[in-house]
Amino acid sequence: MTAKSLFDKLWERHVVVEETADAPAVLFIDLHLVHEVTSPQAFSVLKDRGLKVRRPDLTIATLDHSTPTLPADEKGELPYATPEAKAQVETLIDNCKEHGITLFGLGDPRRGIVHVIGPELGLTQPGKTIVCGDSHTSTHGAFGALAFGIGTTEVGHVLATQCVLQRKPRSMRVRFEGAPAFGVTAKDLALATIAQIGADGGQGYAVEFAGPAIENLSMEGRMTLCNMSIEAGARFGMIAPDKTAFDWLKGRDYAPTDAAWDEAVSDWRALQTEEGAHFDKDVVVDAAAVKPMITFGVSPDAAAAVDGVQPSAADDDVAADYMQFEPDKPFSENAVHRVFIGSCTNSRLSDLRLAARVLRGRRVKDDVVALIVPGSEAVRREAEAEGLHKVFLDAGAEWREPGCSMCIAMNGDAGAPGDLVVSTSNRNFMGRQGKGVRTVLASPATAAASAIEGRIADPRPYLKDPAERFDVV
Repeated sequence: MTAKSLFDKLWERHVVVEETADAPAVLFIDLHLVHEVTSPQAFSVLKDRGLKVRRPDLTIATLDHSTPTLPADEKGELPYATPEAKAQVETLIDNCKEHGITLFGLGDPRRGIVHVIGPELGLTQPGKTIVCGDSHTSTHGAFGALAFGIGTTEVGHVLATQCVLQRKPRSMRVRFEGAPAFGVTAKDLALATIAQIGADGGQGYAVEFAGPAIENLSMEGRMTLCNMSIEAGARFGMIAPDKTAFDWLKGRDYAPTDAAWDEAVSDWRALQTEEGAHFDKDVVVDAAAVKPMITFGVSPDAAAAVDGVQPSAADDDVAADYMQFEPDKPFSENAVHRVFIGSCTNSRLSDLRLAARVLRGRRVKDDVVALIVPGSEAVRREAEAEGLHKVFLDAGAEWREPGCSMCIAMNGDAGAPGDLVVSTSNRNFMGRQGKGVRTVLASPATAAASAIEGRIADPRPYLKDPAERFDVV
């Protein structure tokens, strides 16, 4: 019998119609996650064609992209950035009511960023196919799910049929060897990997992350790594489910219980990649050699160690002109104007704990605006129960309401032209965080250290004694 990979098993379980030379395969979708930005047109198509949502029980919606992170005014009105943003929110509310879809709306204690609430509610589970009209749906692959982003047209297809057309990609295994050094997080591992293989290195592949460093990675860290797989061009990023994933899921709202839980875990264990399984490409990353990382260009693969210098030979003159980093100068000589800690990449409780560890007892530098945005209402409650919000506020940072916020700058949270923003988000394209804004991607620790110093800063001096326990997050 031919040995199978995690990806092979997930694919085979969900094929409704096999792929042919003339047509892609038809895959059944176990969970469709919906938000307010990529769904209005899809629902309009259903209405125009007189169609209903085929499986509202497998469809979950939340509000995250366009929602303000500032509170309502004295009249109860939220400060929407634009009338269009408000209309997107109201349209999703109406569509969910019409089609009987569960919506985690404004005021719901379960609301949050779509790729944060899926896992924390136990909706995300090993073995599932999960889609969303958002490219960072690969986040859910951290649990051993086949999760990928789809376009607005495909959102309509899934709403109407609970299936999607898809050609089977090639397979890649990225194996991390060695133990990460003190102060190195999953975000740093992700950026180092993208720098190694390129922003298109994973294009056309389904990537499985493996190796000792992955086995020892926290669940939150695994989500961060899989979240960033799309930044290497890979729509699919996944990690074989193990005890870490099972322990994290157990007891969550939508997770199986009692005998069903035991049966599910038995099935999930069988998803592991088998010895000798074929991969079309194997990549090895030396995790022990990775340092805290930042980006210095306008693509996530333009990344280097935070204690390094700007390359003298720019591969992209447009990017160099945009970022305004002087060649051969240390990155630490670049002044920072804003810091953003949040997004579906790094807004979970462990991310906020790490940022608080750096900021506790210290102050954000004058003239630096620091936004701390929890990924969900649950994360906000947990952080406030631990007093993390007080750490941030005492440091002079802003503690906001949950949402996508400055990652994509659709809700009014944005930088000013020329600002240099150190951000824990996932994309550093031109204008991503506001017109003319320069984005430096980094971990929560590096972002927090940069807020304190007012320049790009190495977080390791702020993490105290290297002998102190440090979980890679």
